[in-house]
Amino acid sequence: MSPNYLLKRLLMIGYTLIVVSLLVFAITQILPADAAVMMLGENATPEALSALHRSMGLDAPVYVQYASWLGHLLHGDFGTSLRTGQPVGPTMFSALGRSLLLAFLSIGLMLIIAIPLGIIAAVRRGRIADMLVSLVSYLGVSLPEFVTATVAVLVLADWLKWLPPTGYVPPTDDFLGAVAHLVLPVCVISVILIAHVSRMVRSELVDVLHTDYIRAARLKGLSRGTVLWRHALRNALLPTITIVALDVGYLLGGVIVVEEIFAIPGIGRELIVAIQARDLPAIQAGVLIMAATYSVVNFVADILYAWLDKRIQYD
Repeated sequence: MSPNYLLKRLLMIGYTLIVVSLLVFAITQILPADAAVMMLGENATPEALSALHRSMGLDAPVYVQYASWLGHLLHGDFGTSLRTGQPVGPTMFSALGRSLLLAFLSIGLMLIIAIPLGIIAAVRRGRIADMLVSLVSYLGVSLPEFVTATVAVLVLADWLKWLPPTGYVPPTDDFLGAVAHLVLPVCVISVILIAHVSRMVRSELVDVLHTDYIRAARLKGLSRGTVLWRHALRNALLPTITIVALDVGYLLGGVIVVEEIFAIPGIGRELIVAIQARDLPAIQAGVLIMAATYSVVNFVADILYAWLDKRIQYD
């Protein structure tokens, strides 16, 4: 992978974030909310509102407001929450950390289960094992997260009393307590991920096993295990990287239902609260942080592609 490509990708990430910042700022400008009213209340006098508008720069032209906001962002200042009066940046980054912890634990569990399931289904194509994996995959895709979460809470937390039903405990405060509270949401999220990835691994591995270079490897006398693990699986797993990268973006904002059911204060939940409260700085910061995280994850996925398959060259 050439340095020029890395530089271009980094510049593309910057360009993407600039576009996202423009869109987010424009959308928040047309929302039916006034930051001064949010801070002073509905009964504030026009004089007080006007004075606060001037002090916050809200009476300036929109492009001046955007330039000021972008300048503060470049210095790490995401603004002050209209709802809590606290800096938005630390709150959103803490929520992002909790969402990323949930996401990476779910992806880790998914990879441990989904890849072996996909391999078994591909190697035993058309047999009982393949049909069982297909059945599990279809069930995982068909069941919405809130159904799986509700059933898991009722069975494992309410009836069997094996795990706590809801809540979040920081690992730095109580590691075992944190693990106990994360088991249910991680398993619930992993169900749909396992369904997607196991089918992807099976489909790609079946195609790879019928390619010419796999036939040539077999004709050379290589064992079935060597052909599978050293030649077929490495190429079959390449599309899985794309799926995992897309799943990270989905997990950052798409599992708000799971975060809500299990009372996990992730960034998706924080963003929903900010939207409901018309907390404009929190909305802007949350969307921009999610976009930046998603861009970085896709950048890492491209690097992994080139590392796994030396034939891929980025000009």
